[in-house]
Amino acid sequence: MSKKRVKYELELDHGPPLTQRQKAELAVLEAAAADDIDYGDIPPLSDEFWKHAVRNPFYRPTKSSTTVRIDTDVLLWLKAQGRGYQTRLNAILREAMLKELHKP
Repeated sequence: MSKKRVKYELELDHGPPLTQRQKAELAVLEAAAADDIDYGDIPPLSDEFWKHAVRNPFYRPTKSSTTVRIDTDVLLWLKAQGRGYQTRLNAILREAMLKELHKP
């Protein structure tokens, strides 16, 4: 039995067109005053909630196998810290990526 993985990418700027019903619902919501919206079924999120919040434990980014040329001294430094040098390298690159993405 073959297991095929299907991957979809959603382009938020180019989604499917809205139906007339969806447009009507959005127009009603847009016209409503903030005080008229019933938030009764949504519990307030207190500081206590955020203190214990965790990232989705089921989220695992997909991994890609690649070949990268790294300076020998950098690789030796990563490996000298013990097992998991590839995970550390990924964490360093992710931190650099997030800094770049959040630049003003």
